[in-house]
Amino acid sequence: MEDDYLARIGKLIRDARQHRGWTQSQLAEALATSQSAVNRIERGNQNISLEMIARIGEALDSEIVSLGYAGPMHLRVVGGRRLSGSIDVKTSKNACVALLCGSLLNKGRTVLRRVARIEEVFRLLEVLNSIGVRTRWINDGVDLEILPPDRLELESIDADAARRTRSIIMFLGPLLHRTDRFTLPYAGGCDLGTRTIEPHMIALRRFGLEIAATDGLYHAQVDHEVRPGRPIVLTERGDTVTENALLAAARHDGTTVIRNASSNYMVQDLCFFLEALGVRVDGVGTTTLTVHGVPEIDVDVDYSPSEDPVEAMSLLAAAVVTESELTIRRVPIEFLEIELAVLEEMGVDCDRTAEYAADNGRTRLVDLTVRPSKLEAPIDKIHPMPFPGLNIDNVPFFAAIAASAHGKTLIHDWVYDNRAIYLTDLNRLGGRLQLLDPHRVLVEGPTRWRAAEMMCPPALRPAVVVLLAMMAAEGTSVLRNVYVINRGYEELAERLNSVGAQIEIFRDI
Repeated sequence: MEDDYLARIGKLIRDARQHRGWTQSQLAEALATSQSAVNRIERGNQNISLEMIARIGEALDSEIVSLGYAGPMHLRVVGGRRLSGSIDVKTSKNACVALLCGSLLNKGRTVLRRVARIEEVFRLLEVLNSIGVRTRWINDGVDLEILPPDRLELESIDADAARRTRSIIMFLGPLLHRTDRFTLPYAGGCDLGTRTIEPHMIALRRFGLEIAATDGLYHAQVDHEVRPGRPIVLTERGDTVTENALLAAARHDGTTVIRNASSNYMVQDLCFFLEALGVRVDGVGTTTLTVHGVPEIDVDVDYSPSEDPVEAMSLLAAAVVTESELTIRRVPIEFLEIELAVLEEMGVDCDRTAEYAADNGRTRLVDLTVRPSKLEAPIDKIHPMPFPGLNIDNVPFFAAIAASAHGKTLIHDWVYDNRAIYLTDLNRLGGRLQLLDPHRVLVEGPTRWRAAEMMCPPALRPAVVVLLAMMAAEGTSVLRNVYVINRGYEELAERLNSVGAQIEIFRDI
């Protein structure tokens, strides 16, 4: 009972710290204690006095810390409202986590601009802090500064935080250059079915990495004499697999050719970041990457990740489903062209501005204005393909859009084992979705959405799709335990409210 009480207090303190935008080290400094002590408190592994709770509340300017456990976050949605005005797309979640992992390559100071303040990033920061990397939010909490130690304290890794993010798998590529042996917890994240690390291992073995998996841990051993003597052919054109191979190749003293590589948005952002570190990458945007690695990287680098095309698709879907006129600014158009072509075939009325450059100087952006439209089901099925095809993470949004269209739409989500199943949660809100098999859903529209109270699906994109349907449904809906949404979106409810939604955040007391 006492352990559970301490764990609840620790989680509340962690949430308050992250809301303030502080690292564990910054809170430790304010309390005149150590980062490891703060880490133990937040994990519920240290007794804590009322005096210390009060000091923490004062330091974090969070009165709720002194009042008790707040419980999981829920959303109360008053639907049937039209959105209006304009909203900016935030920086890419998947690019930001790749760049955080990529910062382990650099012995110098790394500054990442406009980093997404999301749970996935917070988890990685906790892991980085636990192994001795100093991080702090600068420029009023907008940008992130990363300072590595001379030696990483891998034996002190925060296993709980690591297990809550699949991005931890991208530590393998940079860490194989830092040590001969290390241990990582199994990767976690969304519940999307079985996802093995074998494609990663096929690529990383070429750099001398071998892994034995036991007791929830990856035990890694590196033979630094092993070097890739011929092109690496990825067995899966996956984003994180490509990123891991890039991270391994970046500090390989030689030229590495990676074939069947993903050319998706987060991979391109990582390539641009590696170039800022002094690593030349040829073929960016294609499926063959040639990496001219350097054995040591010790530079002060300042980089701006690009905007998130999946968030842009989320906001576009919000406008379509709620029959609203909304301008979505800073849309990375290169990574949404197929989606927009399908939507225009379905009858979506939208305009786009001339293209302009993102802050990284490379990614092409536009502003999109979406208007209420009469939609028809597409003739062909909706299915993802590797870039430049329809993005895998954008497929779920077509479930809500297809439910708003006249006719039947077949959605084939062939990549993930479970995700199509979660889309049938829309039936609780009045949708007519028939699960044909674990990967195919038949959606019939149009839908008269109705309010409901339900638990959040355990997968990020289906969870947001449910939220969008609640915004379209007349009446008041409740979506419980939305941690998974906070993993991938920064202040989504508040930002949707800024353009006319009515979403209240609340917790069980």
